[in-house]
Amino acid sequence: MLPCGRAPATCCPAMANMILRTLTHALSPGGAGGRLSIFIFHRVLARPDRTRGWDPSALEFERIIRWLKDGFNVLPLDHAVRRLADQTLPARAAAITFDDGYADNCTVAMPILQAHGMVGCFFVATGYLDGGRMWNDTVVEAVSRCRQSRLDLSAEGLGVHELVSHTAVQQAMLRILNDLKYRESSARDRAAEYVAAVAGAKLPADLMLTAQQVRMMRRAGMLIGAHTVTHPILSGLPVAEARQEISDSKHFLEALLQERVGFFAYPNGKPVVDYRAGDAEAVRGLGFDAAVSTARGVADALSDRMQLPRFTPWQRTRFRFSAQVVQNLWQQPRLRAGQTAV
Repeated sequence: MLPCGRAPATCCPAMANMILRTLTHALSPGGAGGRLSIFIFHRVLARPDRTRGWDPSALEFERIIRWLKDGFNVLPLDHAVRRLADQTLPARAAAITFDDGYADNCTVAMPILQAHGMVGCFFVATGYLDGGRMWNDTVVEAVSRCRQSRLDLSAEGLGVHELVSHTAVQQAMLRILNDLKYRESSARDRAAEYVAAVAGAKLPADLMLTAQQVRMMRRAGMLIGAHTVTHPILSGLPVAEARQEISDSKHFLEALLQERVGFFAYPNGKPVVDYRAGDAEAVRGLGFDAAVSTARGVADALSDRMQLPRFTPWQRTRFRFSAQVVQNLWQQPRLRAGQTAV
């Protein structure tokens, strides 16, 4: 039981706020001992969708932003990285990022951030602007729009899926995505199109940002970062090809925005699994200010700026969300300055 006499999961909002602020302050001090929490989001849906439970709806995202605002000092990523290096971070420092470049980042997420006076950093896979679609979204949209109760993908080694409930549809999506994630890029794309063909669904062509929306977001004060051109698993590419993916996305965005782009996010982002030491060094050599991974934990003054950890807060109740955020703060930074993924 908590001091208010309630069980943790039903604790009053004021008490939950106090607990979160107290714990985050203790685990994330400012100054020389400052620690930076960087949060990752992808899509923010205009309406709830039970088959896409991993993406928050607008109402859920607005609630998460309120929780973050209560528990953290949320900074723009560029300010946060600079103050991390200068050892002048405020206590409870955090930054908000988005990966891939979905259109709803502009139409749904950005207005919510603006209403709360926050700035997000949006990492864009440039090859999908203006009507493109990522392979994983081809799978998700095909399965979710399939009108068959049974989806037989055995010809591609992807199993047979009974689509008899929202839960079954979601499980089918996740199984297919996991089976395809680490296939060679062209084989993965071909298999995703096979799924769409078997599902017989008409797929959307407006999931990703347009170039005009990217410019509009930057004019609105949001930060734009590079995320490769085609979102490959960098560790699966020859080193030179991986570097080209990184540099081409940077140069495209710089030409689009007419300014330098200083931040990069590794696709998928797991050190060693999804990118190598050579990829981190390529990012460093291209002159980025910082790059972010998906290694859990928080950054401190000794963290490698080219491999900053990030964390996705997915819990939907206040207590569980707070517990998850605090647990992430317990993580020790994994990749120090002078070290790289091996």
